[in-house]
Amino acid sequence: MVTPAARRESVAYLAATFQMSERRACRVIGVDRASVRYKGTRPDDGALRARLKELASERRRFGYRRLHVLLKREGHAVNRKRIQRLYREEKLTVRRRGGRKRAMGTRRPIEAPVAANQRWSLDFLSDQLTDGRRFRILAVVDDCTRECLVLAADTSLSGLRVARELDAIVRRRGRPTTIVSDNGTEFTSNAILTWADETCIGWHYIAPGKPQQNGFIESFNGRLRDELLNETLFRSLPHARAVLESWRRDYNEERPHSKLGWMTPRDFARAITETTGRNVAPIDGFALRPLATAIDDGSDHDRTLAPAG
Repeated sequence: MVTPAARRESVAYLAATFQMSERRACRVIGVDRASVRYKGTRPDDGALRARLKELASERRRFGYRRLHVLLKREGHAVNRKRIQRLYREEKLTVRRRGGRKRAMGTRRPIEAPVAANQRWSLDFLSDQLTDGRRFRILAVVDDCTRECLVLAADTSLSGLRVARELDAIVRRRGRPTTIVSDNGTEFTSNAILTWADETCIGWHYIAPGKPQQNGFIESFNGRLRDELLNETLFRSLPHARAVLESWRRDYNEERPHSKLGWMTPRDFARAITETTGRNVAPIDGFALRPLATAIDDGSDHDRTLAPAG
């Protein structure tokens, strides 16, 4: 009998079973009568519970912190701890999916970008349609604002296709200073090397077997797979493209990002522009955290061109 509720039940049991008075039952249990007679004054939170459950059903992979941000946007003036309590009482806790073991080695911080378009990260993901056909997804992320710039899905994505997607992004928002990727055949193809030369954009290749050196896109891939790919059945390639584009817009414009002070990537990019007059971070009260990576920095564009001819 640790909690006040358990002691109240014990006092009620003694009074009903042994015909004890409340005073004597409290003396036997060792509890104050004021504690037994206390009536909670907690306000009714039925509407809040209902909205929390509705949001949790829509955003199945969101935890209580992110749901709390969404509720605050809707005008609910509620403490985060209260949302946490309701979240646990309603058994909405997100089940963690098993991860792989990661080797620990010598690490040091890598410089984080402080301006939009300073560094983009690229990577591929794969999934399959309901009929079993495989398709690939090209993901491009701005490492400063964390905006997802494109999610291109197709059964085959060659180096030429990657170059065309990058050209479309450059026409829309300007050229990056550096692009970071792994050593995949699409990224090391002559088409990409030629494109990087013609556009004068630096291309950095991470060290083989060191995905932590491209941590921004790896983190984004984890969110994409957890919140969308593992939750959706794609009927066809056009359906996959439509769903991916809808999720990309939601990620940029609606989803609060924990590393951006719970701002959305689009709001964070606008805040940078409004605060400094140019796309530079950090803003007041926020600083980008360094990313831990291995000492081996991989290869840059110039060194890769030499052996490739």
